[in-house]
Amino acid sequence: MPIDPDFQSKRTVIGKHNDHDVWGPVESPKKLGIHGKIVAVDFDLCNADGACIDACPVSVFQWIDTPGHPTSEKKSDPVLEKDCIFCRACEAVCPEEAIKITE
Repeated sequence: MPIDPDFQSKRTVIGKHNDHDVWGPVESPKKLGIHGKIVAVDFDLCNADGACIDACPVSVFQWIDTPGHPTSEKKSDPVLEKDCIFCRACEAVCPEEAIKITE
């Protein structure tokens, strides 16, 4: 199941992480929510295959450790989402469809 395209209307921002919004619910380490607004990554879907990191021409993503998460113990964090050029390469290559670009 892909990231919910309507997450911004269905979830609330519960905090910030690396200068981007975190949309709940978050119950660490099992539920980590959606990170980012312009470049949103559903941390609960992300399997850490790294395709988005390789595909992004402006290096929006960095690895972050998420020990104890059932899907993977690291995630692709959109730390530089403000630099996104809206090419959607990351969306296209994500096997879990865990990324949503919003403009």
